[in-house]
Amino acid sequence: MAVKKFPKAPAHPERVCWGCNLYCPAKDMRCGNGSDRTQHPAELFGDDWDQWGLDADEKTVDAEQPPGPERSPHP
Repeated sequence: MAVKKFPKAPAHPERVCWGCNLYCPAKDMRCGNGSDRTQHPAELFGDDWDQWGLDADEKTVDAEQPPGPERSPHP
């Protein structure tokens, strides 16, 4: 069984429940995942939702390094 590819920017995300791999029509949810459909991330977070957090590791490393020249230990 192949895993369905998750679309980054579907044309009409409001027509589908994104709660599981079934991607049911919003009016015919088969999984019983609740009484309301699960929204696509683009509906919740905007069109750039797939870019969030990609540089988080780089920002953490930069924040841990103190500014200024490196100090050598005392002789």
